[in-house]
Amino acid sequence: MSSKVLIIEDDDVIARGMSRHLQAAGFDPVSVSSGEIGLQRLRFERPDVCVLDLMLPGLDGWRVIEQARSEGIGTPIVVVSARGTEHDRVHALELGADDYLVKPFSMKELAARVTAVARRGTSAPDPRRDDEIVIEELRLDPRNVQAYVDGRSADVTPTEFRLLYALAVEQGRVLTRDELLQRVWGRRATHRDRTVDVFVRKLREKIDRRATTHTFLQTRYGVGYKLEAEPK
Repeated sequence: MSSKVLIIEDDDVIARGMSRHLQAAGFDPVSVSSGEIGLQRLRFERPDVCVLDLMLPGLDGWRVIEQARSEGIGTPIVVVSARGTEHDRVHALELGADDYLVKPFSMKELAARVTAVARRGTSAPDPRRDDEIVIEELRLDPRNVQAYVDGRSADVTPTEFRLLYALAVEQGRVLTRDELLQRVWGRRATHRDRTVDVFVRKLREKIDRRATTHTFLQTRYGVGYKLEAEPK
């Protein structure tokens, strides 16, 4: 059964091109031209992946991401936008986007990015993936795709959980940004790619700030990150 991809894009020519290439790559795409309709379909159809333009009339892409994530909709979102500044990329990721492509991009790359996020959402867990991990007051529950701090849900998103779990499985070992990008996002780092840093910052807000006696996300400057309990 092919993965459903919701395309929210108001440029009809681009939307048709994306649909055609995603269909050729084995997906089942449907496109809508407004943020309002896109959000309704995200709510009620729960597609496997959403490809979202930011510059939409009415409800723009930023607000679609924000609203979807605030309602607990975990559908992976791949942003496609002519806005390519670092600020725009970081802001979209902070709101809850999973990936970001700057227009113009190749349709092959779009299909590869959509394939990567779809695979993360539906792939069978590896042998250790079902194991609950408990480190001091932090508990990771892969079955519910959720982290708990002192017994209370940290409200992490699916992508945040994947990053946290990837670090926890390698507890105490420093993972480079490139390793984490490949494991969690299925791609290699590009120049000034701050995706991992943005997500680690969000996890620190949700995990380290709430924990009573430890911090968990540790930085090895110039190298990467590790998950290890250190007393506050």
